[in-house]
Amino acid sequence: MDADRGLRPEAPVPVRDDLRLHAGYHSPQVEVAVRLNTNESPFPPPDGWFLELQEALASIQFNRYPDTRASQLRSALADHHGLLPEQVFCANGSNEVIQCLLLAFGGAGRSMVVFEPTYALHSHIARVTGTGVITGARDDDLFVDLASAERIFAERSPEIVFLCSPNNPTGRSERRETVEWVLENSRGLVVVDEAYGQFAPWSALSLVEPQSCEASEPDASSSSRLIVVRTFSKTWAMAAARLGYLIGHPGVVAACSDVALPYHLDAVKQLAGRLALSWRAEMEERVSMVESERDRLMSAMEALEVKVWPSDANFILFKPLTCGAHELWKKLLERSVLIRDLSAWPSLPGCLRVTVGTPDENSAFLAALEGIIR
Repeated sequence: MDADRGLRPEAPVPVRDDLRLHAGYHSPQVEVAVRLNTNESPFPPPDGWFLELQEALASIQFNRYPDTRASQLRSALADHHGLLPEQVFCANGSNEVIQCLLLAFGGAGRSMVVFEPTYALHSHIARVTGTGVITGARDDDLFVDLASAERIFAERSPEIVFLCSPNNPTGRSERRETVEWVLENSRGLVVVDEAYGQFAPWSALSLVEPQSCEASEPDASSSSRLIVVRTFSKTWAMAAARLGYLIGHPGVVAACSDVALPYHLDAVKQLAGRLALSWRAEMEERVSMVESERDRLMSAMEALEVKVWPSDANFILFKPLTCGAHELWKKLLERSVLIRDLSAWPSLPGCLRVTVGTPDENSAFLAALEGIIR
């Protein structure tokens, strides 16, 4: 049976109920002319990066295990951000980074906070690791509701607070003062997931200070409790590679390394990520192109009968006003345009999300959308 088609085989023993994601999370993988549903980069990595990678592959000893510490990649990332290698932990996509954080600092008797609607894997991975999930709210503009956060911090003492900035699926980047307020008023780790951080007007990385290995455990200061998670999947155009990392206190990095499986990061992935960092100018050019296309999409969509929320990411949250969201999604699919249907999410009734694609893909989406609405 093919689980991607909704035909899920039953396990010989019951599966834990808390492992099931809420309805509508998984994004369909279907063959279409225009695929704008998974927030990938619409542009491939630079040709020069491919050539460098192909040549460098000959240096890998495939009969040997990879560097379990990913030393060269961590050093390159530390240089990229102006920090120290002991402040960097790398893993298989940002999801494994989050899993390691929750394995090390979550678990039975501990809890974490998310502010819904937000990235569903934060809560899901928490439940997989046996971590309690506390749900906070967002305000009408889809920013973190500080009154909700204040109540949670007063009543509970969560070990981890997750802030997604820009937030998926809403696209809003949390304000700097909000992140600083959460750091000041919470007691645990504050994890800022910046999967789309390069598109945002500011980054929580600006709050991270260089820290050596002299102190093995994070202290109570705000700077030592701040963790920033990044990925190569979006702006670096390497979604197929599955590479992510965190920047944080050396004690947090050491703890994540302790719970990660041995040799979890393969040699090809480490090489690909390290080489990508030398193509920063090309990456930034791609970011600018996506931002320009995002603004074009938003302006055109606002002229149609849809509600559009502001976005600091490479996707746009919107709500059709004259027809049902799922019906619109189906009609777009009939025109070979695939976007993300969020209408089944409890906190986003009637909403859809479109990824910013190439200029041609975006024009095709707009033409299909206008044809359906008008």
